[in-house]
Amino acid sequence: MSYQIIVLDLDGTLTNSKKEITPKTKAALMKIQEEGKIVVLASGRPTPGILHLADELELQKYGGYILSYNGAKIINCKTKEIVYNKTLPQESIQVLYDKAKEFGIGILSYSESEIILGNGQDQYNELEAKINRLPVKEVENFPEYIDFPVNKCLMTGEPEKILKAQEKLRELFGEKLNIFRSEPFFLEIMPSNIDKAYSLQKLLNYLDCEKSQMICCGDGFNDLSMIRYAGLGVAMENAQPEVKKEADFITYSNDADGIAHVIETFM
Repeated sequence: MSYQIIVLDLDGTLTNSKKEITPKTKAALMKIQEEGKIVVLASGRPTPGILHLADELELQKYGGYILSYNGAKIINCKTKEIVYNKTLPQESIQVLYDKAKEFGIGILSYSESEIILGNGQDQYNELEAKINRLPVKEVENFPEYIDFPVNKCLMTGEPEKILKAQEKLRELFGEKLNIFRSEPFFLEIMPSNIDKAYSLQKLLNYLDCEKSQMICCGDGFNDLSMIRYAGLGVAMENAQPEVKKEADFITYSNDADGIAHVIETFM
């Protein structure tokens, strides 16, 4: 099979433990782009938190794509065209805020330049800010402040509280929202139907390509949908056990140039 597209989760996949792209992995990605292959960065991160990696890989020059907010937004890096965009129902923000307070966990969302905190700081939303290299703005009235369309909210807290919140919120919202953990301490609140696989189908339609031409690489729970969907689903050696179970191929870890190994083996 001739693979033309490689889709990469970021944290734990493209980047190593220091949140950096290693020289070997970068060289492999630059080489396939020069050959006309397409690189897609697919992450739960907000768009501003992905841009520095897109710039490092020169996606603007080569025509790569950013799939941010777990797939709620897709941007063509070369043309800046928004290929796909779906936002949360505005009325859900108040309910989510009230529930976060009830569960004793954090809640945040994003503007174009900041992380908006609605329920105080904790070590997990501090980690989110650090990962995305974005400043934090703590606001007193979160639902009132978020008067603009947002692609997702993120709840943060101790893993056992996050698991309980996931169960309760799924019962409450049913099919109206897509609710899942990307990490044991991160609960993603997405518009209905949104996951990486759903949005990659939109991108493939836009590109007039087949999923058989696409490799998807990841390590976390939020990568499961695209790993199952891809022509070749790849799990990192450091992936969650459940993710490894679903993959067609297990590559080296993110600290051992696992993505370079995939490219050398299949592209």
